[in-house]
Amino acid sequence: MDRYRIPPDTPVRLGRFDPGDTAGLQEDDAQDRLKDLTRRLENLQELLYAEGKHKLLVVLQAMDTGGKDGVIRHVFKGVNPVGVKVASFGRPTEEELAHDYLWRVHAHTPATGQIAIFNRSHYEDVLVVRVQGLVPEEIWDRRYRHINEWERLLVEEGTLIRKFYLHISPEEQAERLQERLDDPTKRWKFRLGDLDQRARWGDYMATYEAVLSQTSTPWAPWYVVPADRKWYRNLVVATVLVDTLEALQMDYPPSEEDLSGVVIPPAG
Repeated sequence: MDRYRIPPDTPVRLGRFDPGDTAGLQEDDAQDRLKDLTRRLENLQELLYAEGKHKLLVVLQAMDTGGKDGVIRHVFKGVNPVGVKVASFGRPTEEELAHDYLWRVHAHTPATGQIAIFNRSHYEDVLVVRVQGLVPEEIWDRRYRHINEWERLLVEEGTLIRKFYLHISPEEQAERLQERLDDPTKRWKFRLGDLDQRARWGDYMATYEAVLSQTSTPWAPWYVVPADRKWYRNLVVATVLVDTLEALQMDYPPSEEDLSGVVIPPAG
């Protein structure tokens, strides 16, 4: 999956990434691979929780309909919810605005033995605020440095970070938005504000390019995931996460007591 990983200090042009890329795979083959990967991820998550030495933060960013919910639903469907939590970040509350912009995010980072998934993230504070002009450039520009150093702190304290930008084309987004309008069971997801953001597609792409260029670091890399094909999107994310956790070479901890010769007595 290194083809999708952004090296540090690399200028990114999203036009060079094909949202419809499938690396020559067919859907049936990819689905078979995904089944194997989700089984392995299920076992790795249990091992992560049992060993209690590491923690994993997964960051998902995308334009509307990019597939953040779909990744969570399909890639993590077999994991034990005891060891996994999902955090979504919408418009800040008054209390959150009274603190620094990373305050509300830090509380949702994973504890030891856990996986935390950010469905949108602290990157909204260098994306939406820039495109919408909510804060001046001198503020959002320095936040790249803040975020890099904050993520370095997390990593040095034992957190693995993997960040995924789910890259869809405007044509695919149009189809997905239309599906939401046409399907009564999905229409609740549609907001007129989605069209406002779509009208500023070029501004958002330029802003994502800046984010990917300035915040893909050795300790917290970004992956640009082709997302026009949902099955390939899921495969890429699952592969990166399984490779990341398997590289830890985790082991189940030994029992704290000598259990040799223990026999379970009959119930009394």
